Amino acid sequence: MTDGIALSRFQRTMITIAVMTATLLQVLDTTIANVALPHMQTSLGATRETVNWVLTSYIIASAVAIPITGWLADRIGRKTLFVAAAIGFTASSALCAAAMGIGEIVAFRVLQGIAGAFLVPLAQAILFDINPPERHASAMALFGGGVMIGPILGPVLGGWLTEYYSWRWVFLVNVPVGTVATVMLWRYLPSGKTIKRRFDLFGFALMGLALASFQLMLDRGQQLDWFASWEIWVECFVALAAAWMFVVHLVSARDPLVDPKMFRDRNFVAGMLFMLMTGAVMLAGLSLLPPLLQTLFGYSVLQSGLLTAPRGLGTLVSMLLVGRIASRVDSRTLLLVGLSLMALSLWQMSGFTLEMDRRPIILSGVIQGFGLGFVFVPLQTLAFETLGVHYRTSAASLLNLTRNVGGSIGISLVTVLLGRNFQVSHAALTSNVTATDLPPLPPSLAAPGQFVGQSALQMLESEVSRQAMMIAYLDDFWVMMLATIAAFPLLLLIRRKPKPANTAA
Repeated sequence: MTDGIALSRFQRTMITIAVMTATLLQVLDTTIANVALPHMQTSLGATRETVNWVLTSYIIASAVAIPITGWLADRIGRKTLFVAAAIGFTASSALCAAAMGIGEIVAFRVLQGIAGAFLVPLAQAILFDINPPERHASAMALFGGGVMIGPILGPVLGGWLTEYYSWRWVFLVNVPVGTVATVMLWRYLPSGKTIKRRFDLFGFALMGLALASFQLMLDRGQQLDWFASWEIWVECFVALAAAWMFVVHLVSARDPLVDPKMFRDRNFVAGMLFMLMTGAVMLAGLSLLPPLLQTLFGYSVLQSGLLTAPRGLGTLVSMLLVGRIASRVDSRTLLLVGLSLMALSLWQMSGFTLEMDRRPIILSGVIQGFGLGFVFVPLQTLAFETLGVHYRTSAASLLNLTRNVGGSIGISLVTVLLGRNFQVSHAALTSNVTATDLPPLPPSLAAPGQFVGQSALQMLESEVSRQAMMIAYLDDFWVMMLATIAAFPLLLLIRRKPKPANTAA
């Protein structure tokens, strides 16, 4: 496939609908099951620790499988791989819904993660191929809509399905939609050429080992008190050792899993770094807001999901806008505007109070979503602008892998900071509480000046804990704002593709 491959408008539309449907399904499944975990735990007779493997297994399987997308697409063709992945994702979703034990659903989630890993990078590469260069920004706006809005809609849809139906519908909903997408892909997606490439088994093993160990460390670190556990030390050592060996193998092997020439492209490297930051801020924010709204503000699961939805609306609107103006405005300017809006929204969130209503939550969410759209669309276009066409599938897989890794790092980082800042804030607040701060009993119950005993202490401790937790959340938002500001210098790495000079007739 090449830029703007000759297709009818109808065929291009059908392919776009099919690949975006598959993309949305895969992205939704990264977050849709989160809210259903308590129900799965009860239904499957699992413990709190084992039920978390429903999420962990999917993340690890997807991270390990993503890097081989480029090789598989070259070897068997994009159409064959895309259709096979869509069938595998749909079938494994049905198996997850039918699982009768925790072991079964974890095994089926591994299959779902492997199949789903190929969908997003293939969709991105195909959208580039079926559209001419002048429509790449619009295509990436559409692609970004699915990738960025999916994680936001996931908790809302998952909460509604679980509350009114069953946790099994979280997976069953994929079956009819996935079936339609598969049929459309088979019918309208043209067959591409195949390239025989030797499979770098050693490189794949090293990368898979590094990613799996790193994801395990991030996922289980908080639960095991991080480096107080030997398991975390082992996982950290294995991840670092395997990653170092992979880098050495990458630059010395004759036919490595990933062509190292890709990393000579400055825009692509800058895009990966931007994607790392974007994934961290977006997914970390999504992991913080729902528990904040539910535990400190008293909103229900469904209400908290609806309050995070405006961020998705802001993202959708800004992506549609950027898709229209990207050809007339320097993409670096759009990135600057997006980063500034994201930093502004996080600054607003660092000023949340326990007495506020829902308006600041909605406003900061819309602004942050607007900023994400201004970042994501030009970022996707710039990352591929100076890169060779034959690198697109591999580059798309690496960009999506970077976003997922960034999200995992961001979630782990804010979780650690939340716990530690809560302890620090709680200790600081407690040190300023004295016996005179306890409320006296009403005159009808006791003599003036007599203090309530254990009940008053429990009430005071509850309020101190509530205030300390709010301070910890605000500190997290402040750190996320600083991380966003730290990404501004990356704009200096990006260069525009030179326009061809006009030649005289």
